[in-house]
Amino acid sequence: MELHFTHSYAMPGCFFGSDNSLFLRLVLRLVTVFFKCVSQELVIVAQDNYITRSKMERQQENRRVKTKVNKQGCILILAGGGGHTGYSYALAQALFGRAELSFIVPEGDFLSYRKLSRFGKVDTLIKARGPKTPVQEFPPRLAKAFAESVGKVTRRFDMVVSTGSNFCIPPATIAWVKAIPIVNIESSVRFSKASRTTALLKPLSRLTALQWEEQRKLLDGVVVGPLLTRPEIEPWNGRYILVTGGTFGHKLLFDTLKDSSLREVVLQTGRVDPAPYIKAHPEWKVITLTERFNELLAGSEIVVTHFGSTVLEAVAYRKPVVLVPNPEWTRTAGIEDAKYLAKKVNAVLVSEITLNNLLNAINEAKKRMVPTFSNGAQNLANLITKML
Repeated sequence: MELHFTHSYAMPGCFFGSDNSLFLRLVLRLVTVFFKCVSQELVIVAQDNYITRSKMERQQENRRVKTKVNKQGCILILAGGGGHTGYSYALAQALFGRAELSFIVPEGDFLSYRKLSRFGKVDTLIKARGPKTPVQEFPPRLAKAFAESVGKVTRRFDMVVSTGSNFCIPPATIAWVKAIPIVNIESSVRFSKASRTTALLKPLSRLTALQWEEQRKLLDGVVVGPLLTRPEIEPWNGRYILVTGGTFGHKLLFDTLKDSSLREVVLQTGRVDPAPYIKAHPEWKVITLTERFNELLAGSEIVVTHFGSTVLEAVAYRKPVVLVPNPEWTRTAGIEDAKYLAKKVNAVLVSEITLNNLLNAINEAKKRMVPTFSNGAQNLANLITKML
């Protein structure tokens, strides 16, 4: 069997640095792993005599399988953690009851596991590369992710949804090998350059979903709107400032606010040690992570947050936002993208993190109105159900 590729991409930007020799070795290993997965899958296909069947016979079999599994269809959503789990949650809210849902989340991401388990079965997969994964650990982790994906992404699924994290690449690629349609979601924080994961998966996908009109110049896709969670608690004003840095935290932001005299603060530190902030401000409510984050959002007056999907969650709950990009994260979107997003959601952007800038931004945010958007999660769910 011949394999034909109609698109080519520069792989270095997806996972690697600028060291060419290292890059070549890693690419060779990635290609080897990928084609081992392909060859294993083709053996399975051949044993099933799938290749020799006519197109009509395969379509009839697919209809029988779909009816047997779930008359509405089975959808696998790949939730890469953090903001990507936020997109998964919003989409799951819109799809729940309309299709059978399953999820794959990173190993050890207990928060994503618990949040999504209310909608369907949740499985786990090793994440090849996180924000601080050492380069030398990446190749074996990637190989393991591809190998495990072969058994986790099965033909019982009628569709696989990638939420934009590099975590999604191995299982989405295996879905493509198995001829399972892929929906490819672009991140809400991308304005100046497409995310590498979404660009890589685009030629393999049946649908690429964009969250903003501005993303049309980056990718050929369908604009569905921002993927907003549906509020599960009626918003109210508890007169406190909610400060969060996402799953991994935002130490510079937290350390700067620690020197303030603010009293009504709820601080979510993520993976940053909360002890210094508890000691400095015993009157603050300080937590690490919680699956009841929506309750904190619902009662906040304003939200001070990093450059991630929390911005959209705050918008869904009609909360003004102070947007503070984390300079430690160099593998994600940059300050130009943050300027675009701040303008879209009428947030106050703090690009230079000083106490004076933060306090001024908080006062300014209290005066701002939150814009209203069409719910992209609902729009995308409608497109997906039509495709099943």
